[in-house]
Amino acid sequence: MTTIVIAEDDELQAELARRYLTREGFETTVVGDGRSALEAVRSSVVDLLVLDVMLPQMDGFAVCRALRAAGDETPILMLTARSEEDDLLVGLELGADDYLSKPYSPREMVARARALLRRRRTVDDGPVTVGPLVVDPRRHEASVGGAPIDLTRAEMQLLTLLAEHAGLVLSRPQLLRHLHGSDEYTTERTIDTHMKNLRSKVDAVFDGPELLRTVYGVGYKLVDPTATEPEADAT
Repeated sequence: MTTIVIAEDDELQAELARRYLTREGFETTVVGDGRSALEAVRSSVVDLLVLDVMLPQMDGFAVCRALRAAGDETPILMLTARSEEDDLLVGLELGADDYLSKPYSPREMVARARALLRRRRTVDDGPVTVGPLVVDPRRHEASVGGAPIDLTRAEMQLLTLLAEHAGLVLSRPQLLRHLHGSDEYTTERTIDTHMKNLRSKVDAVFDGPELLRTVYGVGYKLVDPTATEPEADAT
């Protein structure tokens, strides 16, 4: 059975989330502070952590940071009463996979949880190489020109998808479907945030031609600077 830990100090909110997730067939555990959330994930097999930002003892950001620093890849759905872009960026940069701003619909929370669980799959393919870029999703490793890039789970998934379709423009809805399993309960803003972070990380270690490009009004694409473009595409 799929196990979900709900880290929420508001008892009413926690009970509501537990009821909805249990009704969907998930095994749930509720904890009321950050340290308990960290211990729950570390001490047992957890498939998803629903993590409130404002927790006693350790806030959600600290819990997320500690888990990712230890190499723990448990999917994290972050709950926050903060809607400012900077707070959302912090959560995603620390390695959270998705977020919900309070107040939220319990049904939307369940839908996002299901989408994150669908994303958790074993990657059997080997490394993908596009010019100076090498992406190995199985090992969660990426490098550009031999320089390693430290990526979050979501950034790795997006970069892998773009590498697998190098030279092609992928729309935001396409990227959303890959990232969340469904684009019904999320927004394109999440993709833009991840891509902004991803581009800055690549640019920080690679001084060559631009690899990640925005196609305005359409989406994003990964370019192989070593490839020769067809003459028909020349301008």
